Amino acid sequence: MEGSSSSDELSKISLRPLGLSDIEDFMVWATDEKVPRFCIWEPYTSKEDGIKFIKEHVLPHPWFRAICLDNKPIGAISVGSKSGIDRCRDELGYVLGSKYWGKGIATRAVKIVAHTIFKEWTHLKRLEAHVDVNNVGSQRVLEKAGFQKEGVLRKYLVLKGRTWDVVMYSLLSTDQCPTQ
Repeated sequence: MEGSSSSDELSKISLRPLGLSDIEDFMVWATDEKVPRFCIWEPYTSKEDGIKFIKEHVLPHPWFRAICLDNKPIGAISVGSKSGIDRCRDELGYVLGSKYWGKGIATRAVKIVAHTIFKEWTHLKRLEAHVDVNNVGSQRVLEKAGFQKEGVLRKYLVLKGRTWDVVMYSLLSTDQCPTQ
């Protein structure tokens, strides 16, 4: 269950930049077949591909963080970077190693982002998350972190050989967030 983790363990959750020195920890969740089930990417099959991803996507990304337990990366969370007329909104994405699911860790990480991103990015007015309709766990994470369910986007994308319906969630800079 989501609340089954001790508050002591949750207090050890932090976010920090993910770097090349984290490749071994990154590969633990990136190669786990369960982890990308609801993600746009497939499990990684080589360390070289993981290094390439970190170099080409993580390091230049404006807001990509490792979700850490005792400073050890066990997942990742990011806020996308939009430009132009959509600059007032961005998308939240997160992933967590499967052995850490259901412990409140993803909720804690999303709450940390919710409490900091609008201060760090003052241009941001809206944070969005798109969740597969079948990913009930991720929907609970967002709801516990104060995101509002806005509706289902039917046949929103075609990915991994199927058409996905996704639930749209949002958090506004003016919303009250639950305490961390």
